[in-house]
Amino acid sequence: MKDQYASEDNSRSGQSHGNSTYVSESGFNSSSDEFNLKRKADSPTRNLDYVAMREHKAVNRSKLLVALFLFLAACATAAATYLFVEQQERNDFEDQFRSQSHEIAAVTKQKTDQLFNALNSFSISVASEAKATDQAWPFVTISDWSRKALALGELIGVPGATIAFCPVVKPADIGQWTSHTMEDAPKIYQDAIDTEGFNMTIAELMTKTTPLIFQYDMETYSLIPSQDTALPVWQSYPFAMEPTTQRTYTNIDMMAFKQFSDIFFLTNATLNTTIGFSEMLIEKGGGSSLPIVSSQIMQPIFDTTDTRAEDREMVGGVWLTMEWTKYFESFFTDETDSITLVLVNSCPTYNLNNEETFREEEVTVVSYEINGQEATYLGEYDAHDPQYDALEVTSILVDLDIESSSIPSGQCIPKLSLHLYPTEQFEETFHTAKRFLYTGVIIAIFVFTSFVFLLYDYFVGRRQRKVMDRIIMQDQLVANVFPTAIRNRLYDGMGKSGRPGGNFVDGFDNDCEADKVTNGAPMADLFPNTTIIFADISGFTAWSSAREPQQVFTLLETIYATFDRVAYRHNVFKVETVGDSYVAATGVPEPMKEHAVTACKFARDCLKKMKEITLKLEVSLGPDTSDLKLRVGIHSGQVTAGVLRGERSRFQLFGDTMNTAARMESTGRANCIQITAATADLLKEGGFENMIIPRAEKTFVKGKGEMQTYWLRSTNSKRVRAMDTAHRIESTISEEETADSSFSASDRADDLFDMNGVDSMNKTQRLVEWNVEVLMSLLQQIVISRGGSRKSIKPLEVAESNIRSGQTILEEFVPIIHLKRLDNDSVDPRQSPMSEIAIGDDVKSELRSFLANIAQMYTDSNPFHNFEHASHVTSSVKKLLKRIVNVDPENGLTQPNASSEVNMVDLAGHSYGITSDPLTQFAVVFAAIIHDVDHPGVPNTQLVKEGAPNAELYKNKSVAEQNSVDIAWKILMEKEYELLRSCIYQTEGELCRFRQLVVNTVMATDIVDMELQELRKARWETAFSSDVSNLRSDDDSEDRKATIVIEHLIQASDVVHTMQHWHIYKSWNEKFFCECYKAYKSGRADVDPSINWYKGEIGFFDFYVIPLAKKLDDCGVFGVSSHEYLNYAMANRDEWVRDGEELVNQFLENYKAKTSEGGK
Repeated sequence: MKDQYASEDNSRSGQSHGNSTYVSESGFNSSSDEFNLKRKADSPTRNLDYVAMREHKAVNRSKLLVALFLFLAACATAAATYLFVEQQERNDFEDQFRSQSHEIAAVTKQKTDQLFNALNSFSISVASEAKATDQAWPFVTISDWSRKALALGELIGVPGATIAFCPVVKPADIGQWTSHTMEDAPKIYQDAIDTEGFNMTIAELMTKTTPLIFQYDMETYSLIPSQDTALPVWQSYPFAMEPTTQRTYTNIDMMAFKQFSDIFFLTNATLNTTIGFSEMLIEKGGGSSLPIVSSQIMQPIFDTTDTRAEDREMVGGVWLTMEWTKYFESFFTDETDSITLVLVNSCPTYNLNNEETFREEEVTVVSYEINGQEATYLGEYDAHDPQYDALEVTSILVDLDIESSSIPSGQCIPKLSLHLYPTEQFEETFHTAKRFLYTGVIIAIFVFTSFVFLLYDYFVGRRQRKVMDRIIMQDQLVANVFPTAIRNRLYDGMGKSGRPGGNFVDGFDNDCEADKVTNGAPMADLFPNTTIIFADISGFTAWSSAREPQQVFTLLETIYATFDRVAYRHNVFKVETVGDSYVAATGVPEPMKEHAVTACKFARDCLKKMKEITLKLEVSLGPDTSDLKLRVGIHSGQVTAGVLRGERSRFQLFGDTMNTAARMESTGRANCIQITAATADLLKEGGFENMIIPRAEKTFVKGKGEMQTYWLRSTNSKRVRAMDTAHRIESTISEEETADSSFSASDRADDLFDMNGVDSMNKTQRLVEWNVEVLMSLLQQIVISRGGSRKSIKPLEVAESNIRSGQTILEEFVPIIHLKRLDNDSVDPRQSPMSEIAIGDDVKSELRSFLANIAQMYTDSNPFHNFEHASHVTSSVKKLLKRIVNVDPENGLTQPNASSEVNMVDLAGHSYGITSDPLTQFAVVFAAIIHDVDHPGVPNTQLVKEGAPNAELYKNKSVAEQNSVDIAWKILMEKEYELLRSCIYQTEGELCRFRQLVVNTVMATDIVDMELQELRKARWETAFSSDVSNLRSDDDSEDRKATIVIEHLIQASDVVHTMQHWHIYKSWNEKFFCECYKAYKSGRADVDPSINWYKGEIGFFDFYVIPLAKKLDDCGVFGVSSHEYLNYAMANRDEWVRDGEELVNQFLENYKAKTSEGGK
């Protein structure tokens, strides 16, 4: 075993030298950055965190894959659903289009065939009538023309169509045509007048009729007689006049127009019906024109009714001119949706220009958009959307089926085809919300599934986190109890027995089962080279007796956390904390060559940090905190260390080294580090002999006898001064001016406070800051109780100036102060949502200035009646006010806390209204701070005896107390504290109540005046003569109780040192003795206090302190504090009876020693 640790020691010694640098002459300076990195790398939860992180990453990858799969599946399913519904809509669209387009094509074909058949029938009827009436061609006039043409138009169903009968007049018959015109024209006109209602007479029409066949000169509109074969318009329907010349269309030669002549030649050559296209722009006005696309159809009339005769000859023709727009609108229905209709003509379309001669253009396509019964002309182009080419529906409307060899050269055989296409508008009618609805449903399903997955993952993850947090917490707890190496050995043993180390027991019910604890070898080792450090807080027990539990733990947590960081920096192993003792070790569980040097460095740094922390904490924890010191003992030697198995097992150290180190601490001095010769020898070996000073006297150690010990001093100390009389050594360990640079800002105690510059404050300044915080918290509650408002108090200037009204302050005293009452609608300032309201730095600055002035008004030379004592009294008042209890009908009195629901009305009733108004509590604390301002250090009787000016002013009653109130009040009333006063009171009623509370409270501290004492006793008997369990009564009774309770509260706080820990009582008792003895020595007292001090204190306990503590207990307001005060008072009385006489002699010796030193 020794060989094993020897090898470990050698291996680690090199590491220790590599990680630390030691300077022998100037002190313990080190650089431990590399070691800090190593410690962080070897932190207790590092491996566990690594495993957790690795598994967490694996789980996250799995979850990411699942989420990705769900996302891709959702996208794929949603896309498939969307495309499927979209395809269904397109199929419906195509089916509907095909249905409608085929119907349109069929109807159009049927109407076209019907048109051609009707024209053929009409031409046959004309030929038949000519033959029946023996009319020779071309001199044929159709009887009842208008009626027959009208019937033809209705039959073909083309609204607005123009029908004309044109005979073929050969050159030989042109001469006779004139006489035929003059003879039969009146018949034609009469028919138009009778049938169509034409509003001109025959005579007028004859004057506008050209008797010969003519052509128009399109430039001059002059008439040119036709010489060749002509095709004159003979009868037309409807009857109309030529708009330019206002002459009838009778005898105008159609052969003059190329499109008509081409149609005639083609018809005459093929002896078949022929069709042609033309376009005309019709002026609409405003410079715009409307294109009109029409067709001219010529139906031949033969000289025989047999249209299939080989020898038939064309003797005339029936002309039909129709607009395609009107033609389509005549038979389309409302069910037709938006469809593009394209007419394709195999022959050119003739463009008719009204201003120029007729010209031919190579345009063979026209387009329309069909919407219900409305047909809209789109233009002379193919207007369909190419994306719908695959849906084209075609129908041949006109196909003459003529061979090109049978027509004249240059002529075109007309072939008319119909082409139908859907439009985007048509398709849009089939685009519904179904695709989005179904897709949304699919997405919603996947989102819901994902949400369920995430919810499940959340709960699983939360459970895993709880388990992991518990594991980490347990691992950290184990790490705090066991060193790393020991912890790893414990973990290694789990695989064998399922429990840490394999040697722990589950507990046993009887002694026989205790044998189980010995199963297996114990986990213990011998560490031959170690140094043990014991550190204890001197004065802690007395200090903690006067503090709240939260304050005690604040102090310990702050100090121990700082020590832990120092230990971490120096690689010191923290063994345990027992009460206010801190135990640490070096060289265990990891051997260390320079273990003694490291331990001394650690102890020195802890001593330095202790001073810094207590100075800072005095601002928040109150008086005497900075008086706490650290007492350290160090010893080097071997220890046995290991895990003591059983319940609550932990890593423990045993051996004589532990006991000796504890004795070094207990026999040491406050603010000093005492080391044994063994540790001193190790320091000498390391070259640090100048850092130790032999103790002047040998130390008696229980079990070892007398030992030569040493004091460890800091690097900057040059000497140690001994006090031969008391054999006491003052600490030579002065604090370093600057912190170790390797100690980062996050490691500093500064992080625990927001008090820059506290180190530079003296004790009085720190006490001022503490009192500022106490009063600011109460001021905040006052402002909250008013709803957060704060207004000017200038209207109260007269009331402030007249507050005395010619009375002495004692005469202002009243037996009953009427406090503010509280009802169920009142707001508890502690539970108000405005509890975070900020009063303002300006008010805090004024309060600090006021308290600083008050502190200056205290007499520093007074050992007892000084600002420190006033702060001590304030601490007690604060503690008692905070301990005011609530009433529980079932369990009696309970202490309210931040987490409990407190009924403020019940609390106010039980405390007699003291808790009703924050102003009451503020006034009592305020009075505690000022109650001894400018105290002369002698009793009031002496001031009266000396004839002090104030004694006459205050009528020889409570001189010091009245003077304190006057001085403090005058300072408060100064203009510079106007904002502070506006927070304390806002109305004259609040001002008067505040003043009365301050007066009554301060006057209660005069406990020497027997007359005042008897009056208080009588008021107490009056207030509490009835059953104290009856917590509710009339307002006067409640206020009487509150007033007398407040007086007893301040009386108890004024002598609170008698009701606190023995050391506190002894310290303040000595200060009071010194103050009285000083007055005696200066001639301001007739009797030497040392003569009767012992018996006087016993009488003071018996006739004042203990009865006062019992009254606090009897009133039932202050909960456990009243019991605590009574118990301490009785314990201190017993202790004084035993040791009081000796202590009086010691007080006297100490006073003389101090005065003689001062004289020197």
